[in-house]
Amino acid sequence: EECVTGQEVSVLAVTDGLTVRPLLPAQDHKRIGEGDTGPNTGGMGAYAPAPIVTPELSTRIEKEILNPTLEALKVRGIDYRGVLYAGLMITPEGNPTVLEFNCRFGDPETQAILPLLETPLDQVLLACTQQRLAQLPTITWKQGAAACVIAASKGYPGAYEKGKVITGIEQAEQHGAVVCSAGTTLKQQELVTSGGRVLGVTGTGETIAQALSVAYSAMDCIQFEGMYYRRDIGYRVLQDVD
Repeated sequence: EECVTGQEVSVLAVTDGLTVRPLLPAQDHKRIGEGDTGPNTGGMGAYAPAPIVTPELSTRIEKEILNPTLEALKVRGIDYRGVLYAGLMITPEGNPTVLEFNCRFGDPETQAILPLLETPLDQVLLACTQQRLAQLPTITWKQGAAACVIAASKGYPGAYEKGKVITGIEQAEQHGAVVCSAGTTLKQQELVTSGGRVLGVTGTGETIAQALSVAYSAMDCIQFEGMYYRRDIGYRVLQDVD
């Protein structure tokens, strides 16, 4: 395989098998350690929209990657309807290169994309199932940005303990964040950890910096034994702002 360098981005799109509609681009943070160090994980945080995907680049991705992929599916007789998730590397020259495809929503990118969706999600998905995506009005988005930070168990992505009591979610939500369970379970009416990635805490704001501020303020309220989260989600964008 070709060795490609650059920045990874996730471009999730929906399709009814005939038409492709891209959603907002997002950027994930795969490594467990701050500064993108340590082993890969399922994702430690994400933000959307990803500034590295300019409108011009988005048009290229749709024309050069998403549409040809849908055409290839049709040639093979595959009636594919749902999410077409392209994991891409944007090279230093600004070219998009395919790393992978998934036939699902991405985690934690989805937690940063859907809070910005203004068009009702059920209308989009129903249009996909009924093959009328082309007739659906343009998908509309709220102004601003969203950012998700993952709270993980100590030891993840290696061995970790389960059954740690989680507190502070209600207080976190009072900060305006949305808290999604990833690896949790109810045990005797208490919410406890049951996975490596435990919670996804999402904030929204006018900018990525504001969205991250909401997410981290909410994260300060949440506690469970051994809780770990990266404190530098969005560092590339924040560096550019500085």
